[in-house]
Amino acid sequence: MIAGHFGFAAIVKSREPQVPLWSLMLATVWLDIVFIPLLVMKIETFKPVPGTLGGYGENIIYADYTHSLLGALALSAVFGLIFAPFWGKRCAIVLGLVSFSHWLLDLIVHRHDMPILPGNLGRLPTLGFGLWQLKAASVLLELLLVLLGAWYYWRAARVVATATQRGRRRAIVAAVLILLCGVIVLALDATGIAG
Repeated sequence: MIAGHFGFAAIVKSREPQVPLWSLMLATVWLDIVFIPLLVMKIETFKPVPGTLGGYGENIIYADYTHSLLGALALSAVFGLIFAPFWGKRCAIVLGLVSFSHWLLDLIVHRHDMPILPGNLGRLPTLGFGLWQLKAASVLLELLLVLLGAWYYWRAARVVATATQRGRRRAIVAAVLILLCGVIVLALDATGIAG
């Protein structure tokens, strides 16, 4: 869901122009950024679904802290609070919500591997709708998010460029880059070329 996360960030940018695009892109993958050191320390792990090679959507992810419901809420709040002193309350709230959107999008694609409480405390049922089990459907969902992100970003940037009478070329270039990079990342992820 990497490309899908970035597509969603571009959609939000079209609605919240005061929030820098880079911060939205960072927010949307914040949970995975925190996941990486925990993965290196073997606190959080993943393993291939039995009978698969562990490619696109074929892993069970044990991100019991970063991708637990409560953990994601806490990490998203922290992310938003980091930017509050610099850009104000509204931007902080937007960034916190975009960060939490990562968990919501993951809920759609993940198998039942997302705990409610950090560390899967209490061994409550784990969550995940499992769209990854239908590879074509999950790829189409991500592609849709990328296409919508590029489209909405371009439309919003075009309005700003028209109003200011400058930046039209930059708006087109940025939208095309969102589209191309999103499609390339999705293709690399879905085909397993990137690992």
